[in-house]
Amino acid sequence: MGKMTMKDGTEIFFNDWGAGQPVVFSHGWPLSADAFEDQMFFLASHGYRCIAHDRRGHGRSSQPWEGNDIDTYADDLATLVRTLNLKNAIHIGHSTGGGEVARYIGRYGTERVAKAVLIGAITPLMLKTSANPAGTPMEVFDQLRAAVQADRSQFWKDLSLPFYGYNRPGAKVSEGVRQSFWLQGMMAGFPASYFCIKAFSETDLTGDLGKFDIPTLVLHGDDDQIVPIGAAAMRSSKLIKNATLKVYKGAPHGMCTTHKDQINADLLEFLK
Repeated sequence: MGKMTMKDGTEIFFNDWGAGQPVVFSHGWPLSADAFEDQMFFLASHGYRCIAHDRRGHGRSSQPWEGNDIDTYADDLATLVRTLNLKNAIHIGHSTGGGEVARYIGRYGTERVAKAVLIGAITPLMLKTSANPAGTPMEVFDQLRAAVQADRSQFWKDLSLPFYGYNRPGAKVSEGVRQSFWLQGMMAGFPASYFCIKAFSETDLTGDLGKFDIPTLVLHGDDDQIVPIGAAAMRSSKLIKNATLKVYKGAPHGMCTTHKDQINADLLEFLK
């Protein structure tokens, strides 16, 4: 593990496991690099160098007031890639991290990128607009902001249920997974917890997806209650040239945990 300082002084924590072709992970809100530990351990054990950072404001990174937006997230990712001199890298982004990967490619191109994977990603746009009628209404995001302000700790506990599909009939609930989600959420600073909602809901990444010119795998659960598949993967997979879409039947937003064996196998096959 290490830390790296961004141009505005923000310290970014990252894990760096294994050796081989680099695989860079961008996590979702309100989590940290730990959300990808199952994938990182698996792929590092199969000959890949796995790198995952805690986004600014999240996990063990600094908690700045400024920069909780997709542009800055992408710039931080670019700094990480450049400082570690990563080449021929495979970028994997979950949820907000998928938006980070998209904006990174949109701003910096694919000179250092070999492949990309978007998992339950927020792309191309979460917010419901006249041009995006399948999106989620603004009131929902306003409710998220209100919940963060009212009782952040309880909100993370409540959010863990739909996040992992644990609110579905017959679901096998892991209290350990719920506690891990709560812990990662509480490690995120208040500013990031609040401002990131605007970042992941209102950022239009349509143009960024049009700049993908590398093999791209789009994974999404059809029972994702956090980022509904209709406005997300179903559109992203059409906007990205030659993207491969794989829909996980019955899978929730947190499928990197609930369906880790299947995802790990699919990632390894795509990486090879």
